[in-house]
Amino acid sequence: MAAKDRMAVLSAMMDQSIIPVFYHPDVELCINVIQACANAGAKCVEFTNRGDFAAQVFLDVTRHFAKADPSVIMGVGSIVDAPTAGLFIANGAKFVVGPLLNADVAKVCNRRGIPYSPGCGSATEIGDAQELGVEIVKVFPGSSVGGPDFVKSVMGPMPWTRIMPTGGVEPTEESLRKWFGAGIVACGIGSNMITKKLLDAKDYKGIEENVRKTVQLAATIKAELAAK
Repeated sequence: MAAKDRMAVLSAMMDQSIIPVFYHPDVELCINVIQACANAGAKCVEFTNRGDFAAQVFLDVTRHFAKADPSVIMGVGSIVDAPTAGLFIANGAKFVVGPLLNADVAKVCNRRGIPYSPGCGSATEIGDAQELGVEIVKVFPGSSVGGPDFVKSVMGPMPWTRIMPTGGVEPTEESLRKWFGAGIVACGIGSNMITKKLLDAKDYKGIEENVRKTVQLAATIKAELAAK
């Protein structure tokens, strides 16, 4: 997928189902973690905009994968305003995620053909996001706004909605069955999957194993739900 256009990226996110959410200030460590995710079948990665010079770290990492593994799809998270969205898009972001809905970010992303997944916590916010052209809505914080029950409640009157929760999703069969059973198309998982213990030990094989198990588990659950 060389071009990584909007529709291709959206399809990749939904096919993958599990989006690793990650940030670290060290470029080399980021490269190793993201490569581990890609090796495990999670090539769409959300790099969160946190910490000083995060945009520079993102640029260095994105440049690396443009040459080393062009199949990696780098997205950016924690985006709350249009100038920051534009900066990361210029630095190679192929999708943009935020904790809140911002119409100016939606306009920038739409103009550049970049998927935007804003954080929404109500049916009204989800509707507003869809009006701005959002295809996959991030429900955030997932557990705080009602968890899988909230998703079910939204999907009833708005069955066309594609939801990707972050916050409160665990890489366990019990958690994933509840969320995917409620109707989500994907979910973001951060420190529950890429744990501090594994990062401190620089155990990239351990991270790869965690991500692979989670991706495969989600695929199995989705296949079972589709067969019903």
